[in-house]
Amino acid sequence: MRLRYATVDFSYAVFEYPLTIATEPDPFPLPGGALLQEQVLAGASSTVRLTSLRGVDAAHLVLADIDLTECLFAGAVHLDQLKVDGWCTFATTPAGWSWRYPWRWSRRQILAEESHWRVRGARRPRRSRGWTVPSEEAPKLEPAAVAVLYRQLCKSLEDGKNEPDAADFYYGECEMRRYDRRRPRAERWLLRTYRAISGYGLRVTRALVWPGAALGVTVATIMLWGLPNEKPKQEATGTVPAGGGKVTFEIDKADPQNPTGDWRTGERFEKALNVTLNSVVFRSSGQDLTTSGTYIEMGSRVAEPILFGLAVLAVRNRVKR
Repeated sequence: MRLRYATVDFSYAVFEYPLTIATEPDPFPLPGGALLQEQVLAGASSTVRLTSLRGVDAAHLVLADIDLTECLFAGAVHLDQLKVDGWCTFATTPAGWSWRYPWRWSRRQILAEESHWRVRGARRPRRSRGWTVPSEEAPKLEPAAVAVLYRQLCKSLEDGKNEPDAADFYYGECEMRRYDRRRPRAERWLLRTYRAISGYGLRVTRALVWPGAALGVTVATIMLWGLPNEKPKQEATGTVPAGGGKVTFEIDKADPQNPTGDWRTGERFEKALNVTLNSVVFRSSGQDLTTSGTYIEMGSRVAEPILFGLAVLAVRNRVKR
């Protein structure tokens, strides 16, 4: 089915044979070789808009070069077998940024159902700003139902080797799982932490900021509390038994003393950086540390490699094909 300048609704349509719905890039030819005149449509977009696939069996359906920004997928079956080909466009999150929520709305492709849910579930008017207002016919879905749609379409895009767009739908699935109050609270908090640290392993900038911040904090705390004033010196004590000529020495090492005075010196920075970089690769620097410094190093040896691993995962998920 080749269309131009059309808005179509396939709700509850029954397709007996495999079907491709596509936008025709050129005017249709008439009998005799002439082209269909389209002057009356000059200035309008020839892209076809699909508004609904509710109740459709999408097992043998192909969409090519279709505008899907308003398309409703709720109620369709076999969405995981739907083939999205060509330049199909989905809706996107609204552009929004604030000091309180600097990563609140990451730019990504979304389904119309998520936009509708955010408008209906917004407790404050400003939180619904920029999202598409649903029509009266649009179904009211819970986050769990929207997550299922994202999961099925994500598999469809992955099967078509469209990994970047599939990553956006995986992000949407995780968002809906995070808002699903029927899930355990521990799982929702884990998803919230995963989102804040690396955007579900998909936001490269966010995933790179956290390791850099962790390195900076570790270096600063090691310089401030972790390095002793001076390198501990070994002490020797001797005992001379009465009436004997034998001398026994016991060698011990004094405990590191907490730093005092100016801690912002180049030497302390170099030592702190050495400790921090070694902790990233699970190595001990061998540097004498205070009790606080020992615990700081132990924490960094656990946290920083995990943060760097998430950053590598985010880069991999955005560039793989």
